[in-house]
Amino acid sequence: MSKQASLSAKNSVLSDFKEITKMRLSLSVVFSSMAGYLLGADTVDFSILFLLALGGYFMVGASNAFNQIIEKDLDALMSRTKNRPVASGRMSVNVAFAIACLFTVLGIGILYVINEKTAMFGAISIFLYTSVYTPLKTKTPLAVFVGAIPGAIPFMLGWVAATNHFGIEPGTLFAIQFFWQFPHFWAIGWFLFDDYKKGGFFMLPTGNQDKGTAKQIIMYVIWTILISIVPVFGFTGALQLSVVAAVIVFALGLGMLHFAVQLYKKMNVLAAKHLMLASVLYITLLQIVYVVDKFIR
Repeated sequence: MSKQASLSAKNSVLSDFKEITKMRLSLSVVFSSMAGYLLGADTVDFSILFLLALGGYFMVGASNAFNQIIEKDLDALMSRTKNRPVASGRMSVNVAFAIACLFTVLGIGILYVINEKTAMFGAISIFLYTSVYTPLKTKTPLAVFVGAIPGAIPFMLGWVAATNHFGIEPGTLFAIQFFWQFPHFWAIGWFLFDDYKKGGFFMLPTGNQDKGTAKQIIMYVIWTILISIVPVFGFTGALQLSVVAAVIVFALGLGMLHFAVQLYKKMNVLAAKHLMLASVLYITLLQIVYVVDKFIR
């Protein structure tokens, strides 16, 4: 094999690894779990932080690999997913299944080294995403509600990793990311509506790009904003938020609400894309504000 061919093969393997683990999504999950850890830890243990990042990546990678095996025929029908390794035929189902199983064992095993509760929530996340959310996607828009559960676990997982305890604090972190996911995923479902339709996925709450869906998006944005500022009132135990931080988070929420209202007014793909980007910016900045506020308060 020539040097160029060898380099091309290595690039292909790396590209397929990124695709089957959905690297960008996995890294965002790692970021959320690390933010949760920093919020829960009295003193930061960087070895635990590293294990959490590694275990979290494998956990999400396993879920995504199983998902792409189950949906390989449907992925092949959609422009967005037809070039995924399994759907395109570049990777066999057997190889993908071996990767998914390996990632599951590594992910849960590494999280177990941190503590048993962290491993348990990691296992629940993989199970719900793979065995409940994925099969439901072609059957009912309620799949988004189920998918929001494993999607909300990472922020909470970090706190549990830091404290080995589940209570009001990680429950609040879970609630924030749980409600946030509805406007986020429905915005994606809106601008990818036609592509999803090719694969038989109907992700919007009413099944259509209509006023009913837009109203529900606005409602869930409002719920997200309200839950995100709850820690300022002192109801959430050790999870606290200063007034200044709460004002910043509230302002970020109003920014996301603006784009949700714009979607309701314009009812078009561009408005949905703007809302999706605003939602990503919101949850990222919220987590940064929460962490910074803890360490400077």
